[in-house]
Amino acid sequence: MARVKLKFPSENPLFITTIPVRITDMNYGNHLGNDALLSIIHEGRMQMFRHFGHTELNAAGNSLIMADVMIAYKGESFYGDILTIKIYAEELTQFSFDLLYHISTIRNDKMTEIAHAKTGMVCFDYGERKITVMTPELKKLLEVNAGA
Repeated sequence: MARVKLKFPSENPLFITTIPVRITDMNYGNHLGNDALLSIIHEGRMQMFRHFGHTELNAAGNSLIMADVMIAYKGESFYGDILTIKIYAEELTQFSFDLLYHISTIRNDKMTEIAHAKTGMVCFDYGERKITVMTPELKKLLEVNAGA
């Protein structure tokens, strides 16, 4: 089976946060469920925008909508793990950008990779229900990390 792979930028991440795995994040396999991981990625993204004084509905003048998501699982995560999420920006266009998420935890004094993920984010006007152009302010925020 061909696996999806992400290559992370070598420069510093745009944002780093930690999020604990809750008991409600567990599935029948007694590990982190795929639906819960997507919610944790969303929480990390929301924390990032809040850190920069924004929200997904007003990210430096743009509202955002997720166009796609890709998750490559690297290892299991369990109740009580503290996930470290490093977020990177890349592939900036006039209307969109990608966010990459490197998700890991420390277990037995060793870093364990849990997942690599990507979300394709599009600038979106919810009133008009259409894609819109990225503001220069949002582009500047993301370019610092994207190496542009």
